[in-house]
Amino acid sequence: MQRRFKDYIVISLKGIAMGAADAVPGVSGGTIAFISGIYEELIATISNVNLALFIKLKNEGFNEFWKAANGKFVLALISGILISYVAFMQLAKYLIEYHSVLIWSFFFGLILASVYFVGKQVTKWNFASSTALILGAAIAFYITTLPSSATNENPYFLFLAGAIAICAMILPGISGSFILLILGAYKTLSDAIHDIDIKKIALFALGAIIGLLSFSRVLKWLFKHYRNLTLAVLTGFILGSLNEVWPWKASLSIMEKSSGSIIPISDISNLGTLSVYQAENHDFESYKQLTEESILPLQYSEINNYIEPQTFPAIGLMVVGFLIIFLIEKIGSKSTK
Repeated sequence: MQRRFKDYIVISLKGIAMGAADAVPGVSGGTIAFISGIYEELIATISNVNLALFIKLKNEGFNEFWKAANGKFVLALISGILISYVAFMQLAKYLIEYHSVLIWSFFFGLILASVYFVGKQVTKWNFASSTALILGAAIAFYITTLPSSATNENPYFLFLAGAIAICAMILPGISGSFILLILGAYKTLSDAIHDIDIKKIALFALGAIIGLLSFSRVLKWLFKHYRNLTLAVLTGFILGSLNEVWPWKASLSIMEKSSGSIIPISDISNLGTLSVYQAENHDFESYKQLTEESILPLQYSEINNYIEPQTFPAIGLMVVGFLIIFLIEKIGSKSTK
């Protein structure tokens, strides 16, 4: 594929969007890759990394290796992802802590539009594809209900977490950052990036590389032999993940970090949502959310001392997120023509 310099700038921008999405627990960079029209090229490029590729480097030189590895595409995309992921991780953390309803509303709109754009790639809806959709949605929904694990500070655990999370990061609908939360590795990795802890970052990166090279081959095979069913399952993944990014939540159980005790939120506050309690007290370290459920804006207001649920600004941001996916898809369709 012959590309001009401006095409690689566009790919880097898509990488920035992917990195920003993956920095948020609940949003998948794979969804952005799919909508922007680079998903299958990304999977094919990753799966082509093998021993033969490095033999080509030895026998034919760097230029032939670079072409076979789709190096310009990889460099442009990874540059955008890394810059965005590192820069946006701290911003995402602040927005989730102090403006949770608004930021989750924006991402809800993004993901809702993604359901349509991925679903329309399914060329034939029948019993098998419909079943695949339902199964994918059920799996993703179940994952969103899993409680977060306690933070695991073991640096070598980051290797395993990287291998597992990277598989989610390249799957539309399943958030790699949310998987890190479930595994208890999100804060450890966030702290490592903030402190520039080279050992921990390297262990995570090594695990991610191994997981990525392995899982990409599975995805490439599925797209080649079961494209329609694979797309239906991915659509289901995105649909099921909507529960995770629903803006209004009620806390069911929380964990006191110092003791590890699991308690109802009523033991510490008359508020019904941990994020509201944390924002009011500026304390994001003492307690950790374990399980929660999605509720309506009025219920959210009632259980939190009639706090303003921000319903209309939230709906506005959902619309903005929805329209941004249309824009990304339009850019993606133009760049692949």
